[in-house]
Amino acid sequence: MSTLPLQPLSVDDLLCTSALSADDFDSVFATAAALKAGRETHTDLLGNRRLAMIFEKDSLRTRFTFDIGMQDLGGTAVFMDHRDARLGSRESVKDMARNLERWVHGIVARTYKHKVLEEIAANADVPVINGLSDFVHPCQSLADFLTLREKWGSVQGRTLAYVGDGNNTCHSLIHTAAKLGTHIRVCSPEGYEPNSRVVNEAMRTAQETGSEITILNDPAAAADGADAVYTDVWASMGQEDEIEERNGVFADYQVDAALMARAKPDALFMHCLPAHRGWEVSQEVMDGPQSVVYDIAENRLHVQKALLVLLIA
Repeated sequence: MSTLPLQPLSVDDLLCTSALSADDFDSVFATAAALKAGRETHTDLLGNRRLAMIFEKDSLRTRFTFDIGMQDLGGTAVFMDHRDARLGSRESVKDMARNLERWVHGIVARTYKHKVLEEIAANADVPVINGLSDFVHPCQSLADFLTLREKWGSVQGRTLAYVGDGNNTCHSLIHTAAKLGTHIRVCSPEGYEPNSRVVNEAMRTAQETGSEITILNDPAAAADGADAVYTDVWASMGQEDEIEERNGVFADYQVDAALMARAKPDALFMHCLPAHRGWEVSQEVMDGPQSVVYDIAENRLHVQKALLVLLIA
């Protein structure tokens, strides 16, 4: 472990990036970069450590990257599938957390309700990591910004345009951009804007970091001169019954070649995946040279390995 630039985090759990300090971000990114560069040389950092993975929602990237991450670092992961039975239905969340803390060294939970994550963290005396909730998606935004740092060197003063639903991914992007001094423009249809509490909290942070946070309804205005353009699905998990309605509402919010042309010539295209080509993004943009979506997906592994090392090693 001495070969890694380890600096302990100021938090015991990772539920939201708004709780991270500037030093925390530096530590996560530095550790992730070191692990990525030396993937074959840090295989015993989590020897004899066990991770519980509790998922209420389907997952590809989150499940595989945490599981593979634990294997890479010498630990083990145990998966609990709660898609057919919500957390708390068979046994209270409190009792589940109190049991798990006796067996494992950390918990990753992917839940519908953010308050369930908070309840797990409040009752488990081991670190809890948010693998996604209906409120925020912190591991995703950390991977997003690790990727931007790799491409740009510094994210300070750069402009990220997010076009789409003001959802959990959007909330974490706002929190993280504000903390890192990145300007972010969020463009959503009226009535689908991000949570005002998230925006207000981020604006207070932005006063200290120099970040500018702008909420818009015009995609062209959001993309003009942006360094990167980001989108996400129009209907998140749990909103399947709204797909037809949302497809109509968001029809003018597709990120296509014309919208990307309004950004800087070297602007990056970003998506957290899964993507629906022809809906929120055109196939031309998704599979084009400006797309870094698979770089981001790869970096989910390295960021989450860094979190595991910093929280449970």
